[in-house]
Amino acid sequence: MIWDVQRLFLQHASEIDRFLRRRGHNPETAADLTQDTFVRVLTATPDDRSNPRAYLHQIARNLSVDLVRRSRIAPHVDVSDEDLARVADSAPSPEAVVYDRQRLAIVEQALEELPAQTRAAFEMHRMGEKTLAEAALELGLSVSYTWKLVREAYHHLRARLKDDAI
Repeated sequence: MIWDVQRLFLQHASEIDRFLRRRGHNPETAADLTQDTFVRVLTATPDDRSNPRAYLHQIARNLSVDLVRRSRIAPHVDVSDEDLARVADSAPSPEAVVYDRQRLAIVEQALEELPAQTRAAFEMHRMGEKTLAEAALELGLSVSYTWKLVREAYHHLRARLKDDAI
């Protein structure tokens, strides 16, 4: 038998949450345990005779008991934001590093696709930190035409990043 978990959640989530609060859990913990209850239902294979409501309450009760047991073994410690900031690793996750490298490769390829003058105007202004007037003077162009080239480069890069969205 397969249960409609969405329907069960809509029908019983607030009841499970209240049940867990009556067992002494604060609202945040009760909400977490309620979600955990429905995650367990997603991974479980109940038999045909199961009563979904009773099954949900049993799972919630078991999760509650497990949490209390774990807290006796390793009590919860509140950590201030300042202390957490001192021990938190500020390095990006491996996934973020890979994602950023992929995006950088797309940008590099898109820059190579630009006409030479457009690329030069963009690189001078955006990467070389030159003003539009300075880039225009160096390229021998008007400021408005240089801005047009830089804008075209931006549009091209954005289009490439959007097309190659990862």
